[in-house]
Amino acid sequence: MPAFKRVLLKLSGEALAGQNTFGIDPVRMGEIAEEIASLHSLGVEVALVLGGGNFFRGVALQAKQMDRVAADHMGMLATVINGLAMQDGLEARGIKTRVMSAIQMHQVAEPFIRRRAMRHLEKGRVVIFVGGTGNPYFSTDTAAALRAMEIKADVILKGTKVDGIYDADPVLVKDALRFETIGYQEFIERNLRVMDLSAVSLCKDNNLPVIVFNLQRAGNIRRVVLGEKIGSRIGPAEPTVAQTL
Repeated sequence: MPAFKRVLLKLSGEALAGQNTFGIDPVRMGEIAEEIASLHSLGVEVALVLGGGNFFRGVALQAKQMDRVAADHMGMLATVINGLAMQDGLEARGIKTRVMSAIQMHQVAEPFIRRRAMRHLEKGRVVIFVGGTGNPYFSTDTAAALRAMEIKADVILKGTKVDGIYDADPVLVKDALRFETIGYQEFIERNLRVMDLSAVSLCKDNNLPVIVFNLQRAGNIRRVVLGEKIGSRIGPAEPTVAQTL
């Protein structure tokens, strides 16, 4: 039995790029689409928020000479490209999908309307939220927290390249500690970087849990939803549980 009825899955644009440094790897995107289809088969209502870093990142080196607002708008448009690609991958697997954009572009996506999004989920459609929040200066992590609260998701699932939250970069620090659970306030005070602090603050205000897990291991999305203890959980204040890498 699934541990959650309605989930919001947050994926970076880089997750769709696979081993490439730019664009979309169709093989990797297909693998992720298969995992989402597996969730759908369990009866779980699935929403996605996609980043755009595989095409353009508003704070990347190439954007530093640009006006931040213009750069962020370009990043939002990159998420639309990813959303349409993911929609194609899901619908090729027989999953009815809707792309809803915070930036109006009626020819390619529906405008984000909260009640319509919830209705799509109730009807068993996967909903892909693109365009961030529609405003500059906000990350797609913040967009994920906002949309998750609006649709009354049970949890945010954030897929990353590592198997949880660490007190330091595990690639650079050999004895970095991995947290099994960590409270919102401790996460903020430690200034951990796996998720945007403003997004965690929003989750804290609404007691919305976040599970950070390794997206690169096949089947992990399904395992998390089925309640297996993988990754790290950010949630209401609990005793911190840390493990040495």
